[in-house]
Amino acid sequence: MKRTRVGWEGKHGPGRTPPGAASCAPSLWGHHEPERIWSPQISPSLKGAPCLSFDIVRDHLGDNRTELPLTLYLCAGTQAESAQSNRLMVLRMHNLHGTKPPPSEGSDEEEEEEDEEDEEERKPQLELAMVPHYGGINRVRVSWLGEEPVAGIWSEKGQVELYALRRLLQVVDDPQALATFLRDEQARVKPIFAFAGHMGEGFALDWSPRVSGRLLTGDCQKNIHLWTPTDGGSWHVDQRPFVGHTRSVEDLQWSPTEDTVFASCSADASIRIWDIRAAPSKACMLTAATAHDGDVNVISWSRREPFLLSGGDDGALKVWDLRQFKSGSPVATFKQHVAPVTSVEWHPQDSGVFAASGADNQITQWDLAVERDPEAGEVESADPGLAGLPQQLLFVHQGETDLKELHWHPQCPGLLVSTALSGFTVFRTISV
Repeated sequence: MKRTRVGWEGKHGPGRTPPGAASCAPSLWGHHEPERIWSPQISPSLKGAPCLSFDIVRDHLGDNRTELPLTLYLCAGTQAESAQSNRLMVLRMHNLHGTKPPPSEGSDEEEEEEDEEDEEERKPQLELAMVPHYGGINRVRVSWLGEEPVAGIWSEKGQVELYALRRLLQVVDDPQALATFLRDEQARVKPIFAFAGHMGEGFALDWSPRVSGRLLTGDCQKNIHLWTPTDGGSWHVDQRPFVGHTRSVEDLQWSPTEDTVFASCSADASIRIWDIRAAPSKACMLTAATAHDGDVNVISWSRREPFLLSGGDDGALKVWDLRQFKSGSPVATFKQHVAPVTSVEWHPQDSGVFAASGADNQITQWDLAVERDPEAGEVESADPGLAGLPQQLLFVHQGETDLKELHWHPQCPGLLVSTALSGFTVFRTISV
């Protein structure tokens, strides 16, 4: 997929649907209105520098958090017009309440004043710790290495760099420490490790969920390199690339169940499964040569089922059963997006649920377990448009501009975060 550098037009750019606007799949599958939607205010200093990629940082606030207000931490990188204007950022979004409906026509002045006061108290808050980065940041992925949170970032300048995030996470929790950091420390923050052996930029990057510190990076020159942590807090990067793809490597995913197995997808239309126990030139074990009609942009490996999810320039979403991968055929194909798919991710707790975003400015939620209600035929005949919708489609969110990436929050069930030209959006639906 061709990725373009984009400028920032602000939260209310030309022709943008008002914040919080959403459309949803019809009530054929029950009530699917968005339960919570937030668009945390972004610092004016970020204007002109949207984020192409981000990751959610796991925190120590506990799992299965559903009570409002919520707090979450993100790590993101900018895509500014000039190389020296870019930043790596840690964001703390907090005081996240659900959006409230507008006052009814019959409400009196006293009620409206109370609502205004309540609304002021419920405004989402954002703390931001930034460090300078030379070059736009193509991809960000965060992993906890023991007690140390580390961000791996792909730079448009052709380097992959690792940054320690502990200090940045500390200061976003403390206004005084944040002021000191921004004044005295941020300019001195440097990567703890960097690799420039890719000979060009890339986007694909994934930390192993099973072997601490093990990393894969793939570039636009079709090469994939394996990073292995060494004693002393450094890494050894194997200079021998994994050989197989003939065009840009777009995404990488480690197996959640096997230490040595990973998947890759490419602009050559293929998806490949590899085993690092073999020599890099012989490590490709399985191939779906024409997985999509064109570039395969993104993949996600389910942590609960032997399923791989893919999205391509053809707008298709495909589910692959890895037990039948040799057949070269997906077990399910969905065509709701009408432009390239830009991000896909399985729900971390619900094995059949996934989300996707596309260049058509839609975020879609799906559930493989859903079956159409046989009694819904009357509804479909009343509105023929319903008959063409996939039965597994739960929800469609619209109103963003140039959607790039989405992630489920691993500790807040059902919470989705996305980044787009129009900014970050955080929402949760009743569907999931």
